[in-house]
Amino acid sequence: MGSCSGRCTLLALCALQLVTALERQVFDFLGYQWAPILANFIHIIVVILGLFGTIQYRPRYIVVYAVWAAVWVTWNVFIICFYLEVGGLSKDSELLTFNLSQHRSWWAEHEPGCLHEEAATAGLGAMHGPSLVIDAGCAMAYSYMEALHSGLQILLALLGFIYGCYVISVFTEEEDSFDFIGGFDPFPLYHVNEKPSSFLSKQAYLPA
Repeated sequence: MGSCSGRCTLLALCALQLVTALERQVFDFLGYQWAPILANFIHIIVVILGLFGTIQYRPRYIVVYAVWAAVWVTWNVFIICFYLEVGGLSKDSELLTFNLSQHRSWWAEHEPGCLHEEAATAGLGAMHGPSLVIDAGCAMAYSYMEALHSGLQILLALLGFIYGCYVISVFTEEEDSFDFIGGFDPFPLYHVNEKPSSFLSKQAYLPA
């Protein structure tokens, strides 16, 4: 039942979303980003629900998944605007950490391709003062890394929304055209009981 092309594609998208969400959750935990951690947790639960609904032919679960996909796109657009400082947002604010920590992002301290060099602080206590870590030659700034993660989530969510709506329409059409109790016959019991009743009527008219 159901078109395997759309249903199998939706299963693959849900599985891919689950893997990427778990990967993102790990880095958000390492960076103490509490707002994204909460959003990722809800996203993982809803994706599992959509995966279950697709396997078990439950259109209502897929409806919840499709609605959440639209919300998830909105959230990731906000994340992109936050790290790229669009619309007056600042990536140095503590909005995503709920003012519970000073961390900004795990990628801020582990930018890919950076050469970490230590330089002593200037002043009289240079020999005993704390050292500064200078990042040079970074392949990509951490803000762009976060934006790429969100862009991938937006792409997967849009595809999941499209295929989710398609699978819902397929399931709904099949439920309307097929009777799970009596197949395509809307009155199965009537036809079963019709023959014995006609047989009894013939027996009543037989001569004694």
